[in-house]
Amino acid sequence: MQATDLPFTRDLVLIGGGHTHALVLKRWGMSPLPGTRVTIVNPEATAPYSGMLPGHLAGHYKREALDIDLVKLARFAGARIITDRAVALDPLAHRISLASGTQIGFDTASIDVGVTSWMPDVIGFADHAVPAKPLGPFASRWRAFLDQDGPSDVAIIGGGVAGVEIAMACAHALRQRDRPAKVHLVEHSVALSTLPDRSVRRLRKAMRDQGVTLHENTKIQRVTEEGLETDSGMIPARFVCGAAGARPHPWLNDTGLSLKNGFIEIAQTLESSEKDVFATGDCAHMVASPRPKAGVYAVRQAPILFDNLRASLSGQRPSRQYHPQADYLKIISLGKKAALGDRYGITCSGPWVWRLKNRIDQTFMNKFRDLPALSAPEIPRDHAAGLDDLLKGKPLCGGCGAKVGQPALRAALAGPYGTDALPGDDAAVVEIGNTQTVLSTDHLREMVRDPIAMTKIAAHHALGDIWAMGATPHAATANLVIRQASSRIATRVLEEIMTAARDVMRDAGAEIVGGHSSQGAEMTIGFTLLGRCERKPITLAGARSGDRILLTKPIGSGLIMAAEMQGLAQGDWVAQALSRMTQSQRAASNILRHAHAMTDVTGFGLLGHLHNICINSQVNARLVLHAVPLMTGALDLAETGLRASLHDTNRMIMPELPKDALHDLLFDPQTAGGLLATVSADDAPEVLESLIDAGYEAADIGEITSAATQQRLQISVV
Repeated sequence: MQATDLPFTRDLVLIGGGHTHALVLKRWGMSPLPGTRVTIVNPEATAPYSGMLPGHLAGHYKREALDIDLVKLARFAGARIITDRAVALDPLAHRISLASGTQIGFDTASIDVGVTSWMPDVIGFADHAVPAKPLGPFASRWRAFLDQDGPSDVAIIGGGVAGVEIAMACAHALRQRDRPAKVHLVEHSVALSTLPDRSVRRLRKAMRDQGVTLHENTKIQRVTEEGLETDSGMIPARFVCGAAGARPHPWLNDTGLSLKNGFIEIAQTLESSEKDVFATGDCAHMVASPRPKAGVYAVRQAPILFDNLRASLSGQRPSRQYHPQADYLKIISLGKKAALGDRYGITCSGPWVWRLKNRIDQTFMNKFRDLPALSAPEIPRDHAAGLDDLLKGKPLCGGCGAKVGQPALRAALAGPYGTDALPGDDAAVVEIGNTQTVLSTDHLREMVRDPIAMTKIAAHHALGDIWAMGATPHAATANLVIRQASSRIATRVLEEIMTAARDVMRDAGAEIVGGHSSQGAEMTIGFTLLGRCERKPITLAGARSGDRILLTKPIGSGLIMAAEMQGLAQGDWVAQALSRMTQSQRAASNILRHAHAMTDVTGFGLLGHLHNICINSQVNARLVLHAVPLMTGALDLAETGLRASLHDTNRMIMPELPKDALHDLLFDPQTAGGLLATVSADDAPEVLESLIDAGYEAADIGEITSAATQQRLQISVV
């Protein structure tokens, strides 16, 4: 048994994806502590590296170059990632509250949430400016501004090192785009007051060379749509950035932890005032040896934090201490590919300093780009015939990628009963009293390590069968298998699952009325649903010649999640796929209530489910390949040759189609996929517009062409 297969007995929660936590996750993947369930909580699937931000703003690096992919890192570390923002921590109850309303428990926690440059005391800042930190939203806003036409004047609030770097980077980027603009740097006192005079002189000259106008001893009265109102007059600006100092996140004030000016006080072991709660990076204040906020300290705290977290989780006293260096090499970007270096009062500048900085930054980022490949279990030397063929090439996917293929299902359904060998509708229709009742059951094998996300996916997936028949969900039972764990961890997991399940079901109009749970080798989550039909159920057998074929969600989830299991999918792709899988089909089902035939696209892939409509309706169809919407990243992954584990079986229904990336995606098994419906050609434009207005990435992907029989069914892909 591998270490990652052992039961969980302790919960470690890393709050924030800062540099220290990223390095801890990398170390954890190399040397995990058996019995520990690791969770990383961060608002985004990626965490930008601050050292490369000025270079990105200036245009020297693409955005992806400075993003640490937390999804890949979490998969490598055997951790679950929750893309959410912490808003509270109760060290006594050992609970963390998230912005979504979710609560998660912990035995040991570490906080690495950085700081913010938000300026709540400046009138108009919230409406007309963007803080430099958090870095991710700021970088996105800047790139959007660069792509706009019109006035380009920029104002940076704060004349410290960060403000100076940002101002020169912005000036360089605008000049490279031939956009005439003025860049203003506004400081309420004297700029660069923490640096030696020699460095200050060089930086002031560099700003003049870049065309940055410095406003010192200038008080800002308000931020408006036109720029900054100051005590010295109006400074026109269409883009305003706040870079004046580092402020702690307000929610830390209510944690009960000892704080220094809002920052968490930590000992040399990186422990806070409360046992089992650690803090690191810019959000922390080192009591014994205070230092300015700088990434170099966060990076060097990582091995100390790693060892002390392991000690805490092992029931031992954390003992390793962090002793920060007295000074460090400060390298300040000058907009163009040049930089200034300062240490121990020695100052140097020029392109070679930028090259040195670039080498240091790339070396750091390579720690996360070059993760060791996730290895598949070794096949024993002596094994039954066919085992190597079954396991060769790809691991078994989770979600619908783990379903039994259509040929096996047909054979099983045919059995000795003499029934039709074809899979039928999404759910069974039973008349109870005078009410048409729809019954369905579905469950999913673990595809993400987070029980909360997995529950939401499984619930939406199960609801899809009810929505596809035009029914209204009424009641549900939960069928759960969770990984073996201690009683405390099992209780937390079940609380997370049931809270998420109730939220989804209640939003759909249903209540969970019972269920069953057990422990096993891996997590499996399923639901049995009862729905009611106020009108005739929509089945597979109603499509008519001339109907348009509508799809309510893009495809590609099977491939993206298969890639995620192997550490090959970009975090942003995974986050977007999860968001689409957990998008409710309630409104779409209502909009499509007059569809002639409908199903939800799941394990058999888009073509497999269209094939089922055509067979049951005895029609032919024409599918427009380039009209089919794809999830971000799906085509990129398909072009590498990667496929979900059920793909080859799905392809057996139409083996004659070309074997290329686009055609292969038509057979990709979907989890919680979109509704696939046929509607009259006259109604289709209005229905499609309504779906798009309701927030669906819906598309018209083809038409029902003519009547057919099962023996001469034809689906053409053009």
